[in-house]
Amino acid sequence: MKEKQHKVIAYKWIALSNTTLGVLMASITGNIILISLPAIFRGVHVDPLSTSGANYMLWMLMGFNVVTATLLVTFGRLSDMFGRVRLYNLGFAIFTLASIILYFSPANVVFMIIMRLVQGIGAGFMFSNSMAIITDAFEAQERGTAMGLNQISSIGGNLIGLIGGGLLSAIDWRLVFLVNVPFGIFGTVWAYLKLKEQKMPSKAHDFDWLGNITFAVGLILVLLAFTLGIMPTATSVMAWTSPKVVIMMAVGVLLLVAFVFVEMKAKAPMFNLHLFKIRAFAAGNISLFLSSIARGGLNFILVIWLQGVWLPLHGYSFEETPLWAGIYMLPMMVGFFIMGPLCGRLSDRYGSREFATAGMGLTTIGFVLLNFLPVNFNYVWFMLILLLLGLGMGMFSAPNTSAVMSSVPAKHRGVASGMRSTFQNTGTSLSMAVYFTVIIAGLANKLPATLYSGLVKSGVPHQLATKLSEMPPTSALFAAFLGYNPMQQLIPAKAMKTLPEATQHILVGKAFFPHIIAPALMSSLQLAFWISAGISLVAAIVSMMRGGKYVYTED
Repeated sequence: MKEKQHKVIAYKWIALSNTTLGVLMASITGNIILISLPAIFRGVHVDPLSTSGANYMLWMLMGFNVVTATLLVTFGRLSDMFGRVRLYNLGFAIFTLASIILYFSPANVVFMIIMRLVQGIGAGFMFSNSMAIITDAFEAQERGTAMGLNQISSIGGNLIGLIGGGLLSAIDWRLVFLVNVPFGIFGTVWAYLKLKEQKMPSKAHDFDWLGNITFAVGLILVLLAFTLGIMPTATSVMAWTSPKVVIMMAVGVLLLVAFVFVEMKAKAPMFNLHLFKIRAFAAGNISLFLSSIARGGLNFILVIWLQGVWLPLHGYSFEETPLWAGIYMLPMMVGFFIMGPLCGRLSDRYGSREFATAGMGLTTIGFVLLNFLPVNFNYVWFMLILLLLGLGMGMFSAPNTSAVMSSVPAKHRGVASGMRSTFQNTGTSLSMAVYFTVIIAGLANKLPATLYSGLVKSGVPHQLATKLSEMPPTSALFAAFLGYNPMQQLIPAKAMKTLPEATQHILVGKAFFPHIIAPALMSSLQLAFWISAGISLVAAIVSMMRGGKYVYTED
């Protein structure tokens, strides 16, 4: 009896450790590209600020998340049918193989984007099953603690990716892909040898083909419309009104609406709508979706603020800013590391509602406080707000995940895990689109006049200043985002040589671009922060509506 109990205890920690490693590697991969893009594009000889290069850049950034978000529910349903551990192991193997191919791949950006999409498929298997495997392995009174530890790897991986991408790409851009390989090989073999199915797969192997197709195609079209909508066109700073984007969005939304009706009549639905009758499941997923919209693009928006304005004003060269932006954002990860496991453990004892709701309340306060920071802020206040946001996210994440996963029958945990991850990833992608749209719209409205005035005062001829001020603001935004000197990239080399040496020195200096972009950028950032604060407040209210402590039992 004692030997059996010892094996159960040992297995649950093996399951937690392996799934945490898998989620960590997938999360690092999702964000490590962010900082290392300039080195990667130099390696493949592509200009990310050109029209085609900007499209490649967005696909490198968002393609991984688009594929993952689209396939999570399908993978969750397949896992319920054929075994969660089996398909988790398959995902780890696919992810590792794609990482190996990326390291040895030719310097071809299209091929690399395709392999990033394959990585996303592998990550989808891991994300859709990790929570279900943990839920199967741990008793209800321990799941919050386990999921708190696992969620650290997800958030921590995002920030580790920011720093690791800067360090590795400075040595060799291919190391960005190699870093996954040893951990991936170890994790794949370890999972194959040690993880065991705790729940028998469902005997019913009916597959909802129509539901899967309408959902996948609909979500892909919507996410692609979000991605393409923020790109400039020949006649507009963004493509939201272009026929292609409008048609993609309309068809995608219609397919998702049709998907709901398909699932209501399907014999074995992939997206089990009946689970939303469970109050804890419905409120947990809706609050997760809202919180993901509120904070999904936060890393990107703060990176732009740091790289485009604050770091150059504090003496950092534009080339150094990607790495230091990741370092200066570490307090948010510290806050999550402190509160995630602690609140996960406390929610096991006292329930999830109070902790998850309080976490979204702290997140709301954090977004409100960001609005009162000046453009050239004192870092102590910035650090404290990041810490507060990290504490709030930690308080919400683990208790909410535990409540969602514990509220469903064991036979539906795979699809429930996929649904939960789909809400999170879709919300994050939507958040990035909202943030970029708000920022670019603000820059398009205010930056041209400010840029023209600044250029003329610095000695640039009126004709050249007019031409430069008419450039899409996305070019300046992406230049700062990628760690390039924006003015050096935007002003043609021939035109730059015609300017007096003193003017050249001013334009490419560390202070010119931050002072030019700051007024337009700050008004856009503040609007985005207020939007996020409002959405976070709604998420807190929805979280409060989840009811008391509830754990599904077969009884």
